[in-house]
Amino acid sequence: MKLQEIIRNNYKFAGIAAASFLIDEEMKNYVEEYDVLDTPKEILDGKAVLRRYHNKGAFLNFGEQKQKLVTLLSVLLTAAVLVVFVLTLGMRGKKLLKAGLSLLLGGAFSNTYDRVMREYVVDYVSLKTGIAAIDRVVFNLADLCILIGTMAVVLGT
Repeated sequence: MKLQEIIRNNYKFAGIAAASFLIDEEMKNYVEEYDVLDTPKEILDGKAVLRRYHNKGAFLNFGEQKQKLVTLLSVLLTAAVLVVFVLTLGMRGKKLLKAGLSLLLGGAFSNTYDRVMREYVVDYVSLKTGIAAIDRVVFNLADLCILIGTMAVVLGT
């Protein structure tokens, strides 16, 4: 497949990755900018809460005592996903795989960017389910993109 054909057939997947990154970073900047978010605000008819949380580790603060290692692993894993993403663009079809990698890449870039630039990841949403263990988890759009992207990659492989 020629480079022009690859670009013409796959620009939307790069757009998904870029949009995932940009929307999440805009939300993180909003959350960081407004002190009012120090007090949680119910959203989505009370089904979710908008709040600010600085995650200095990985998922559920895992590794917060080893921030540099978490950042290094984040950079390396994001680079690996980028390589796989670029390699799949030359494949015909595989739209679910490409879409999944796009979401995964956009989310990974956003959280990795935070780890490098802020030294923490800005999380800002939690769900209200009535189950304490779930209600305490605070996440961001990038985390959701990573989760959905991973599921799509598994289904699209």
